[in-house]
Amino acid sequence: MSTFSGLGTALSSLVAQRQALEVAGQNIANANTVGYTRQRATLSSVPAAQVPSMFSTTTGTGQGTRVSSVDRLGDIFLDAKVRTSTSSSAYLAARADAYTALEQGVGEPASTGLASQLSTMWAAWHDVANSPDKASSRAVLLEDAKAVADRLGTLYTATQTQWTQTRSTAVALVDQVNSAAAGVADLNARILEITNAGGTAHELTDQRDLLATQLSSLVGASTELRADGRLDVFVGGNSLVSGNRASALAVTGATSFDQVTGTPAAAVSVVWADRPTQAVGLDGGRVAGLLSVLAPAEADGTGGLLAQAAAGYDAFAQTLATQVNALHGSALTTSGTAGGDFFAFTAGRPAALGLHVAVTDPQGVAVAAPGAGALDSSVADAIASLAKANGGPDTAWNHLVVDLGVRTASAQARADVAESARASAAGQQLAQASVDTDEETVNMLAFQRAYEGAARVLSAIDEMLDTLINRTGLVGR
Repeated sequence: MSTFSGLGTALSSLVAQRQALEVAGQNIANANTVGYTRQRATLSSVPAAQVPSMFSTTTGTGQGTRVSSVDRLGDIFLDAKVRTSTSSSAYLAARADAYTALEQGVGEPASTGLASQLSTMWAAWHDVANSPDKASSRAVLLEDAKAVADRLGTLYTATQTQWTQTRSTAVALVDQVNSAAAGVADLNARILEITNAGGTAHELTDQRDLLATQLSSLVGASTELRADGRLDVFVGGNSLVSGNRASALAVTGATSFDQVTGTPAAAVSVVWADRPTQAVGLDGGRVAGLLSVLAPAEADGTGGLLAQAAAGYDAFAQTLATQVNALHGSALTTSGTAGGDFFAFTAGRPAALGLHVAVTDPQGVAVAAPGAGALDSSVADAIASLAKANGGPDTAWNHLVVDLGVRTASAQARADVAESARASAAGQQLAQASVDTDEETVNMLAFQRAYEGAARVLSAIDEMLDTLINRTGLVGR
């Protein structure tokens, strides 16, 4: 080994320790950076020369150290677990949020709720029964009945509005999906270019992983890492990002609530932008949850939440009108004419939205049974008794509200469980990938001491060579 080889050995340590120190500094600098994965410089020894040069010998020792790699301390299995749990959590959270919003719109129990207004209307029928000769009681009844119809129409309109807002949200989220997919494809190209040049692209990989997790949250995307470092993203078993190429998604189908509740019912779906007849087939993510909320109602009581709620409002309106009209139509007014329908529906509109009071004149309220006299009020009592009748309007409304409450509680409980699983997976990922400032501080001190030691070795060899070159063979001084 050459006399000067010690300089190379000490220099290699200076370079390696400096590089390791820079990696530790990079970790500390990004300790609070979202999505950053800590890195570690792996040092390896440089072996001794196997074939010494002509005029040198070897002591068998190595030639120093070097940084063999800078490793990104992520875990692809934990990453996959986070994406899977994120997909499920986002799907269930979207449904739970929709149920909660619908339940809050119903506003039961409350003094302004439909149940309270029904109670007021039944009480007005009792007042008419107690005072059939007073026009004021009949006028109050008409106003209370109009309030019930208006409230039911407001509930239906609120459902329409929620559907429109949900569809707009789905369109906005699909735009985010397209942007994130294009970002992953661009990062794939940049990462491949850097790694082919012999560099490391760990920071770009962190950004790509954040986008991949975002795609999992939006559309339930899964990923597959290629051998060359590029990441492929799949949605519904089909490729959303393949290497440097990204495919775009689009929202198609029903654009209004009437199309979902009409016959035949139209659905909202997400398709491939370049293949508009092929549905993506989402099986997770927030967009899939929104699509399930936007779906048409099914005959078995399942289907889209909002369409099912609208169908429930329509069924309640039919029940209320049918039962009240059946009794009112059999009664006579004070002038002896047949009562006819008390409630009616506007043609061409949903039952809940088109329900209105057909009687416009207080004298047109019929409460007398045929042959019982002009001031008889037995029919008014019978109509008021619908409040407590089995299968009556109140029973139907209570069943609808209770069913919604149970479904909301179930959806929220499932969303909470899924979120707990996602948080647990994210915690495990964070424990593996996050920066520990205490650990990095210890590493920095170790690399600093090693750097100082290598510098001291360099100084010692320099002094030794100075003696050898400048002092050896000098006589008489």
